[in-house]
Amino acid sequence: QVQLVESGGGLVQAGGSLRLSCAASGRIFSINVMGWYRQAPGNQRELVATITSIGTTYYAASVKGRFTISRDNAKNTVSLQMNSLKPEDTAVYYCSWKSVLDSNRDGYWGQGTQVTVSS
Repeated sequence: QVQLVESGGGLVQAGGSLRLSCAASGRIFSINVMGWYRQAPGNQRELVATITSIGTTYYAASVKGRFTISRDNAKNTVSLQMNSLKPEDTAVYYCSWKSVLDSNRDGYWGQGTQVTVSS
C-alpha cells in the first residue's frame, strides 16, 4: 500500500503561480512513476504531467511550457510548479504513484487538492 498526501492548492488570479506538493509513504518501490492529474466539474480526469524515477518527464500539451514537474527520490515527493495559470486550469488536482513492481497495477491516488484560477 502507498499513501499520498497533497498540499498547495488554493485560489489565484489568472497569470499567477501555485506550487503543488505530494508526499508518498508506505511500500515504495524505487522504480515508479509519479504524476499529477486533474478533474474539472463535468469533465473526466486528465493527465497533467508525469515523471519517472529516473527523471523522464511528460506534459499534456495544454500545460507544456507553463508547468514543471519535479521529484525528490530521497523524500518520495513530487511537486508541480504551475505558472501563467489560466481559468481553464481550475480543477481538483490529484497526485498519483504507480510501479510495475507493485501488485496494484492501477496505482494509488491522493485525496485531491482544489486549484481555482479567477479571471
